[in-house]
Amino acid sequence: MSTEAVISLQNVTFSYGGAPALEEVNFSVGPREMVCMVGPNGGGKTTLVKLILGLLTPQRGEIALFGRPPRRSRRRAGYMPQHVQFDPWFPISVKDIVLMGRLGVAQPPTDVLGGGHSRGRLCHIWRQFRGATGWYGRADRRAALDALDQVEMEAFWRQPFSSLSGGERQRVLIARALCCQPDLLLLDEPTANIDTLVEARLVDLLGELNRRMAVVMVSHDLGFVSRLVERVICVNRRVVVHPTNELTGETIRDLYGGEVRMVRHDEFFH
Repeated sequence: MSTEAVISLQNVTFSYGGAPALEEVNFSVGPREMVCMVGPNGGGKTTLVKLILGLLTPQRGEIALFGRPPRRSRRRAGYMPQHVQFDPWFPISVKDIVLMGRLGVAQPPTDVLGGGHSRGRLCHIWRQFRGATGWYGRADRRAALDALDQVEMEAFWRQPFSSLSGGERQRVLIARALCCQPDLLLLDEPTANIDTLVEARLVDLLGELNRRMAVVMVSHDLGFVSRLVERVICVNRRVVVHPTNELTGETIRDLYGGEVRMVRHDEFFH
């Protein structure tokens, strides 16, 4: 198994219009590691995720995703955003949502490629065409169904997305992130809008996924975090990485700038 860092940030600084959002950020995430980002609202967590995915470019420093610039390797990452905006009257189904994770991912069939030196060029043209049209094949639909099965939502395949509860939508969005069959899973607030039973299933799911991929979560649920990860990335403009057992009340007060109550979840999972 490769020991190359999945994510690496060195002296990364990013500002919005001159106002610093992140300063001198340094950390790395290894293969099959699970870590969590915590910190106050506006502290820079979502900005950090966007930098890792190459959606933003730092003013200073270097970022590598699987050893390459993020824009060149982000197809190996599955991402679930914190918020999803949609028109509830727009007729989009669970199937449509999850298949979005396949845009530009699948390889063209061999009868389209042919042979010879033009194969690489044809692959590139095919991906561009698929990305523009959403033309899905049998392998894409199978991947989407497999992703939904992992989050126990396969039975909702044809249901309107707007008819789902908040927790069900959350699981569908996780399935969309899994549909590209990633080597890295990035989840922004995965426990939002889900109840205790679904959260328990999510613990099991993330543990299972972590056996074959790196997982990075953004969360305010420190009780949930402490059950899953060994390292916590504390983000409040600057970044400090702590082992979970060093996340004390004083550390949390310093990070959030005040008292924060941590709820233990242990009893719900026996």
